[in-house]
Amino acid sequence: MRTQIGIIGAGRGRMVLAHILAQQGIDAVVLERRDREYVEGRVRAGVLEQVTVDVMHSLGLAERLDAEGLVHGGTNLSLDGELIHIDMAGLTGGRTVTVYGQQEVMSDLFSAADARGVKIVWNAEDVAIEDAATDKPMLRWRNDGEAHELQCDFIVGCDGQHGVSRKTIPTGVLKEFERVYPFGWLGILAEVPPVEDELIYANHERGFALASMRSPTRSRYYIQCEIDERIEDWGDDRFWDELCLRLGPDVGGRVTRGPSFEKSIAPLRSYVAEPMRWNRLFLAGDAAHIVPPTGAKGMNLAISDVKILADALVEYYGEKSAAGIDGYSARALSRVWKAVRFSWWFTSVTHRYPDMDGFDRRIQMAELDYIRGSIPAQRTLAENYVGLPLE
Repeated sequence: MRTQIGIIGAGRGRMVLAHILAQQGIDAVVLERRDREYVEGRVRAGVLEQVTVDVMHSLGLAERLDAEGLVHGGTNLSLDGELIHIDMAGLTGGRTVTVYGQQEVMSDLFSAADARGVKIVWNAEDVAIEDAATDKPMLRWRNDGEAHELQCDFIVGCDGQHGVSRKTIPTGVLKEFERVYPFGWLGILAEVPPVEDELIYANHERGFALASMRSPTRSRYYIQCEIDERIEDWGDDRFWDELCLRLGPDVGGRVTRGPSFEKSIAPLRSYVAEPMRWNRLFLAGDAAHIVPPTGAKGMNLAISDVKILADALVEYYGEKSAAGIDGYSARALSRVWKAVRFSWWFTSVTHRYPDMDGFDRRIQMAELDYIRGSIPAQRTLAENYVGLPLE
């Protein structure tokens, strides 16, 4: 088998890349080690930046997004129960974010794949990259016990932190940067209406909380927890009590409680791998970077990666110019590090750290109070939250 672009992983960014390439007449094959039901069913965040929404529109895949997505022109910070509203649309010239579950994004991408000629190989096991340092890289894998190989012009690794792609880059070439946070997020999904029309990021003396949603009838709530907490120790009543306490008496008193149907604990870390290109191998999405969920940058960064890469590949095949692919890593990393900075900063002003003392707490309070009274500070937050434009 032969293709122009071999893509490892069938998650959000890689499927967007496959659709863009198909739209431009560039042949690509996607290898995914799981089946569609598993990939589509994974519970992930669902705040889409304007760039992501624009990409879905450019692909003609925004019908359900427009019909069901919740457009947010603002967001809320909370300091010990007192709300600070950030008018994102007013501060950024009308730019917004849209709440639309990542599972729904995946469903839209998968449902249109066959009709658009997007080729996906499901249950591809033992994927290996060979000859990545040459001009004839190859992918090998097994499916139903049979061995397969795929000759490629380029390989795009979108296979996450534990995939083969990043491991293929030699140790002497790859540089890794990491910050592990000393807490996690305990989250639940419940069929109850959201407490507020827009998200609330709460800083409370007992720790962080987030009031989010997936639809007008489904809520997603999080609370900061110890990194070694056990889900079994958090019954629904205990979770609701702690959430309402951290949201404060006004907001907490308006929370609609109900049984959770999904509960999980997620660790938080910041991670970046450089470079994002080695010879004919490109990294994108979680294979190259991870951000804490504060600020909802994970999926959006993956989409911006592949949009930058897709433009470069279209230029390569259409204009016979390597300028775009040669500049991919630097251009993508510039955006990645800005998002990492914002997610780190947003986490630092909303969470309680184990070694925080009274001085640190007062600094947090002063920072949030400054944001409350400063339009330039609010504008900086808003610009980063809705997503910086592609440069």
